[in-house]
Amino acid sequence: MSQNVSDVSPAARDVQPAASAEDTPQVTDRRTRRTRLALRDALAEEISATGDLSRVTVTAVTSRAGVTRRTFYSHYKDIPDLVNCIEKETVAELRPLVAQLASVHLDQLADAINHQEPCPGSQEVLSYFKKRGSYLRPLLGEGGDPAFSQCIRSMVHEVVAGRALDGIDLRAVGAFFDYYLTFAISAEVGVLLRWLEGGMRESVRTMARIMTALMFVRPGDLYDSPIELDLPSFALAVMLPDEEDNN
Repeated sequence: MSQNVSDVSPAARDVQPAASAEDTPQVTDRRTRRTRLALRDALAEEISATGDLSRVTVTAVTSRAGVTRRTFYSHYKDIPDLVNCIEKETVAELRPLVAQLASVHLDQLADAINHQEPCPGSQEVLSYFKKRGSYLRPLLGEGGDPAFSQCIRSMVHEVVAGRALDGIDLRAVGAFFDYYLTFAISAEVGVLLRWLEGGMRESVRTMARIMTALMFVRPGDLYDSPIELDLPSFALAVMLPDEEDNN
């Protein structure tokens, strides 16, 4: 005998068809991530192919990624937005790794150097770039976004500055310290970019050891003629007003 809708209990009427796996948030999130990774990699490939980020188009990126333009625009406004999202994510992921590196005490660093080992935490930073080199190298390279490396430098300076002042000789505080920190960060980031551009031929551990040692090499050391610098006195002299400053 047929059953009318009115004969069905309220509980039974409230039962909804089971959602398909394709409709679950988890599956949607995985699909979204796959799409964004495909677009990220396609962007990097286009930069490498054209040699210039400014020449990369949405059409070329979607073609490489195997998605439609409509799909692209459901995630990003345009190519600059895609680039900005990748860079912001990179800087955010690097921040805790840099903080870990900056938290190393001088006695830990001295012990590592005495055993010809890299500074603790440096391998984690380099491993991050190694795993993501396929897309970070084009973005940070000559044809990529010139502002990207500066964003990284700014983040490192922000994270390191406060920690570096802890226990510092007060005679080195001021302009000398600020320029030293800028110099050190620019040097390390520059070496990192050189490693990326060179295809990361050296292993992560080897490169970490090199970058650790470079911070302590004086020009004279390379020529067996070390130059001794009374750093506190030199820094103090820099802090004193120069005659030219009064003109």
